[in-house]
Amino acid sequence: MSKDIHLTALRLFVEVATRGSFSEVARRTGLPVSSVSRHVSTLEAGLGQTLLVRNTRALRLTDHGARYLESVREALLLLDMAGEEVRDGAQTARGTLRVNAPVAFGRRHIAPHLAAFQARHPALEVELVLTDAFVDPVADGADVVVRIGVLEESRLISRRLAAQTYVLAAAPAYLAQHGTPRVPADLLGHNCLIYKGGHGARPWMFRQGPGAFLAQPVAGNLRGNDAESLIAAAVAGQGLVLFPTWVLHGPLQDGQLVPVMQDWTALSDQEEGAIHVLLPETRLRALKVTAFLEFLTETIGRRPYWDAALADDPDGG
Repeated sequence: MSKDIHLTALRLFVEVATRGSFSEVARRTGLPVSSVSRHVSTLEAGLGQTLLVRNTRALRLTDHGARYLESVREALLLLDMAGEEVRDGAQTARGTLRVNAPVAFGRRHIAPHLAAFQARHPALEVELVLTDAFVDPVADGADVVVRIGVLEESRLISRRLAAQTYVLAAAPAYLAQHGTPRVPADLLGHNCLIYKGGHGARPWMFRQGPGAFLAQPVAGNLRGNDAESLIAAAVAGQGLVLFPTWVLHGPLQDGQLVPVMQDWTALSDQEEGAIHVLLPETRLRALKVTAFLEFLTETIGRRPYWDAALADDPDGG
């Protein structure tokens, strides 16, 4: 097997393992399915190991294949970065940028800005995957992962994008009918629409001044794992919601919801965390990654644009 064929086989193996389909990789590359399969089979023969278990329904990586995939991805990345450094004076970001982000954040604050990003970097393709599940960038093949909350210890590099500011809010019609809560204990007499994620219902926490956050028991007739549904119910006048401003800024800005108890600091969990990007250390050298991080940081702003808009501060200062 020649070096050129070997490199092609490596790239095709990574694509097949990532996409879980020979036919999908064939469609994307313009190669016959038989050719894609032959390259991977030749690679396996050269290694003396089965990398992929094939059946009529799906493909599955063997243990050897999973370990090999992680190493090959990083090796190909280094090769691509070496090419970038000598091509076009290392001034052009090119290739495919794989971004993974939480569903709600990705829809609101990444997808709407991709057109501007790709207009600035026309040689780049972007693959955006939205999921609320934890993703290991090395295992998944993502270049950049956006995650929200308290970070666990890991070997990944993290970059903080923005803090989270929580707001308790309700529709004007709800407040007109049921009154406005002034202190956390007042919430016992209100219908609270509660977000219930993968770890269960999140406690509503409040503090006044520099003191500790205290959990406030709340109850209501609607719980759900979808922020959009709860916000829609709040806009319809059903009750109060507690979410970060990156989620609520639209309804707050147009007056569909109004903040309450603004002299109290709110939180919807024990620890608010922040919005971060995570990436393997090797990705920091990739021009496509640094271009995206610079663009995302610039777009969000020193003060996140969603908070600046609520404060009537369009410059984000």
